[in-house]
Amino acid sequence: MAKKKATKKVAAKTTAKSATKKTAKVAKPAAKKAAPKKAAGKRKPNPAFMKALTPSATLAAVVGAAPLPRTEVVKKLWAYIKKNNLQDAKNRRNINADDKLKPLFGKATVNMFEMTKLVSKHLK
Repeated sequence: MAKKKATKKVAAKTTAKSATKKTAKVAKPAAKKAAPKKAAGKRKPNPAFMKALTPSATLAAVVGAAPLPRTEVVKKLWAYIKKNNLQDAKNRRNINADDKLKPLFGKATVNMFEMTKLVSKHLK
């Protein structure tokens, strides 16, 4: 009998709580209108990346002396790195410089993210 009384009290408390929760609802503010979506067309490249820049003599030994956009310089550098197997075997993010890349980077091993920073110093 004691169990029945205890469960009745618990049930009474939970119904009282749920009744107060239902009556205490707060009105939500009106939803903001969504921004209009842009037309899904072809992306325009940033003109700053497409500007042809002249490489320095040390960079020209790797990518060529003709003026190139920054994006093409990085592509040619990666082609050179992969052709000569200069990526570190354990950590693929690191590039081991050979005789042509050492004067360009200034050190023997360079992180791939640091590489673009060091190469930009050799473009005018």
